[in-house]
Amino acid sequence: MAIKVRDFEVRLTRTKEERKQVRQLRYEVFCLEENATPTEEQRNLGEEYDAYDTYADYMAVFHNNQIVGTYRIIDRNAADKMGGFYTETEFNISKIKNVKSNIAEMSRACVKKEYRENGLVLRLLWAGLYEYVVKRKVSVLFGVPSFVGTNPAQSAQALSYLYYNHLSPLHLRATVLKENLDPSVNPGMTQMNILPRAFVDEAEAKKQMTPLVKGYLRLGATFGRGVFIDKGFGTYDVFVLVQTKNIDRAYQKHFVGSENAFDELGVKMGPLSMLGKIVMSPFTGTAKLIRAFGELFMREDAEDIEYIDKESSEESETTNN
Repeated sequence: MAIKVRDFEVRLTRTKEERKQVRQLRYEVFCLEENATPTEEQRNLGEEYDAYDTYADYMAVFHNNQIVGTYRIIDRNAADKMGGFYTETEFNISKIKNVKSNIAEMSRACVKKEYRENGLVLRLLWAGLYEYVVKRKVSVLFGVPSFVGTNPAQSAQALSYLYYNHLSPLHLRATVLKENLDPSVNPGMTQMNILPRAFVDEAEAKKQMTPLVKGYLRLGATFGRGVFIDKGFGTYDVFVLVQTKNIDRAYQKHFVGSENAFDELGVKMGPLSMLGKIVMSPFTGTAKLIRAFGELFMREDAEDIEYIDKESSEESETTNN
């Protein structure tokens, strides 16, 4: 299903050319704007990619036939084909991988510079992402949102606030892999509690957060323990985890009529005899649930939303070629 708001559309990419556009946008944002270090091949192609793109899905926002925002999504099936998740190069996620239902990694989120002002593209990406969640029956979403730079002390208020107020529950908590740091990085720089709790100011912390991190907090996200300094990308990364059932209860009640509407997509630690069913009162099917998610994320533009159920007949791609 594609979701349209006026002349914007969000959906999974379907062709090799669209996938190439995604990688070109990532190169523009990560390498040219944020000074990530590309390989010679990436520089020649003008594309940013790695081995984890091979079986990944690309969620993309289109405007005037141009991709202006994207997320890379890797679910459990794709990760199995590639030998793991990208996140595992920075954080220990063994507890999350023990979850018996489907899990999915969000990564490489970016929006074209001239489309960042009003947040529409980011909201569309989230609407598309949750359509994906419903159709793939994903209980846990996770990823590593980044702060630009290699000195976490620049975001001391934000990181300390997340540590003291929003750590993931122990049974799902990811921890930073200090052994995977560049040898030039002091492992002591990976701690999140840079400031004592008494020195943390919530307003200042929110100012230091990226729009993406603040958006995750509004959805009820929690965070892993530690910060990973990625020298090659010129960023320091935190681990974020979203349990679908914990999307802000007030949002659920207002938009779908029940603050428990998404509980059936919660983490299942035992046998999943009911995994094949997504029947969440007051809904009678997936389409209604997807429309509710659309209104949740696009509430400022809800009257302009269109849902296109029929998939394009264009060639569907599963590799990054």
